[in-house]
This record gives sequence, C-alpha cells and structure tokens, in this order.
Amino acid sequence: MSAPSPRHANNPDLIALGATIPRSRLERKMSQEELAHRSDIDRAYMSSIERGLQNPAIVSIVGVVKALGLTTAGLMASAGL
Repeated sequence: MSAPSPRHANNPDLIALGATIPRSRLERKMSQEELAHRSDIDRAYMSSIERGLQNPAIVSIVGVVKALGLTTAGLMASAGL
C-alpha cells in the first residue's frame, strides 16, 4: 500500500479531487484496477489518490483524465477546484 503524502494527506482539495475520480470511473463502468492500468499507475497508488491521501503529479492526473476520456479542466471543475 502506498504511504500517504506526509504534508498533504486529507487536504480538502485532494479529497474533492479523489472523490471525483471514482464517480467518473463508475459512470464509465470501469474498475479501479482498470483505470490504474490505463493510467499507468499502480492500483494501490490509485486507491490512495481516490481517498485523498496522495498529492498526485500532473503527469498522473493527465493519465487519469485521458483514461477516463475527460479533460483536466473538466475533472477539476467536477471536483469544484
């Protein structure tokens, strides 16, 4: 399991972003494992992102939005960021 980000775990913005990702993937009937694979992210790390425990790099976010068929702006807007 990925260790939480020591400085940013449970940051409200990361929690909002993390909560938006599973909503988007479930709308597409996609498992967390499939999204992680398509995003080239470890499944445990994806789980940590979805729970707001990680501060993902832009490269990871871009991989997620591409796998979901979204834009970065769209994902952020859905998260209220």
